[in-house]
Amino acid sequence: MRKWLLLVVIALMSMFVLAACGDDNDASTDEANDTEDSGETDGETYVVGATQIVEHPSLDEAYKGFQEALEDAGLNVEYDYQNAQNDQNNVKTISDNFAADDVDLIFANSTPSALGALNATSDIPILFTSVTDAVDAGLVESMDEPGDNITGVVDLHPDAIESTIDFIDENFEGATVGLIYNAGEANSVAQIDAVNEAAEGTSVKLSERTVSNSAEVQQAASTLAGDVDVFYIVTDNTVVSALDVVVGEANEQQIPLVVGETESLEKGGFMTFGINYHTIGYDTGEMAVEILTGEKTTADLPVEYPSEIQLFINKDAAEKQGVEWDDAWDEEAEFIE
Repeated sequence: MRKWLLLVVIALMSMFVLAACGDDNDASTDEANDTEDSGETDGETYVVGATQIVEHPSLDEAYKGFQEALEDAGLNVEYDYQNAQNDQNNVKTISDNFAADDVDLIFANSTPSALGALNATSDIPILFTSVTDAVDAGLVESMDEPGDNITGVVDLHPDAIESTIDFIDENFEGATVGLIYNAGEANSVAQIDAVNEAAEGTSVKLSERTVSNSAEVQQAASTLAGDVDVFYIVTDNTVVSALDVVVGEANEQQIPLVVGETESLEKGGFMTFGINYHTIGYDTGEMAVEILTGEKTTADLPVEYPSEIQLFINKDAAEKQGVEWDDAWDEEAEFIE
């Protein structure tokens, strides 16, 4: 009888041990599932140093797109945002501070910002956008093989300037086109070179004025106004920051104002073959996700071009600047007010 009771006790104890092990296994399985469901971030917070050369509608949109991409990916990110106020000394200070703080990644939103970051660090990943020619600017060795710690998305579609000159040639045949730009901005010099190349073999003639700061834009526009039939302002940070004075001159003198991006249309430009800066910022943000999560390095990611361009027209500006309307534009263009 005692032996029988002992066997019963042993059996019951074995059942309790097995049940406890089962609970532990279930808990371990639940814990593993919870970890898997937590996504890529696993609770980690990344620090991104974000900088741009100046407050500018296009640059602002690119930064918003960049942030949106990281948010959509579910990453926890703290941003250290710095605006250089169009001052090269500030660019260096900002970049050096990012390097000293050892941020996880630098988002450089303009050519000067990207050059400053590249000079400050060879270790921290750098992603740029709002850069026109990354190779000529000295940011990357080539579009396909950018380098050890830098890559990004340029803001100039290969066909944008040529399409713009073709539009002027077709709709304002024989026009003299006035260009205003800061020769100290590598982006702008690359674009002006492309404008000159695109104008070869067309009826378009070019007249250039250079400025070193936004205060000089008014005089440059005024002196050009008597000699040109069309203004063409590329995506020059200095001139765009003072675009209102060019718009005023264009409206007063009835000179069509062609611009380099859609944000300048909203400020009074007539037309552009533009890209969406929010989109290229978002595309750069998708690169950042791959880098921060360790899926890829900057060396694995070729520099990208914008995916497409579109003819944009501001009808109100066209009227103020005395543009003769072409009905074909109703079908071809997207309109911005």
